[in-house]
Amino acid sequence: MTEIRPGEVGRRDTRASLVEVAARLLREQGAAAVTTRAVAQAAGVQAPMIYRLFGDKEGLLDAVAEHVFAAHVAGKALAEDSDDPIADLRAGWDVHVGFGLANPALFGLFTDPSRGTRSPAVAAGLEVLRTRVRRVAATGRLRVAERRAVELIHAAGTGAVLTLLAMPPRNRDPDLADAMYDTVMRSILTDAPVPAEDSTTSAAVAFRTVVPRLPTLTDAERTLLSEWLDRAIEG
Repeated sequence: MTEIRPGEVGRRDTRASLVEVAARLLREQGAAAVTTRAVAQAAGVQAPMIYRLFGDKEGLLDAVAEHVFAAHVAGKALAEDSDDPIADLRAGWDVHVGFGLANPALFGLFTDPSRGTRSPAVAAGLEVLRTRVRRVAATGRLRVAERRAVELIHAAGTGAVLTLLAMPPRNRDPDLADAMYDTVMRSILTDAPVPAEDSTTSAAVAFRTVVPRLPTLTDAERTLLSEWLDRAIEG
């Protein structure tokens, strides 16, 4: 077992305290308020400590964004699924939109490609979405490839939140996000599970979800079968 020295504990505690203070400033006053001087003063440390622990202000903002969003994603991942995959997909959308509207400064950080593309929390959030889309695909209701559905839902959700955040709060239309969701669902879902003889694509999408679990196939055979199904799905 690795021994943890007292100095390391103090350093870890200081880092956690700075992240919490910066998160509060970000939430209450926006990104402009998160300066090294303001954070250090509120945390009761000297400003050079921030540079030693995070490198610079951007490093501190990265740590704050990761800390808050990781907690949000963990909550989504722990939420129990119901027996209705489509209802669970809608619930995830509502949570995503609600989080973005409640945390505008933080959401703005994650829409910056330079941050979002390297964030483990963002990757984990997308994996939660992929899992929910895969459950829908397994019911035979998905008319497009899983990857395409994930991309459309993610793009629409991000766009809806950014559009609403750009409006003065009193002018925000609460139905906008709902309308966006309904539009996306019409483009990716069938009205009901479609028999295989009626929809090659829906059948292929549904079968694609079980290929990784087929025990009688080798890894190479599963890979090849997945490639064939992807080709059929994408037309």
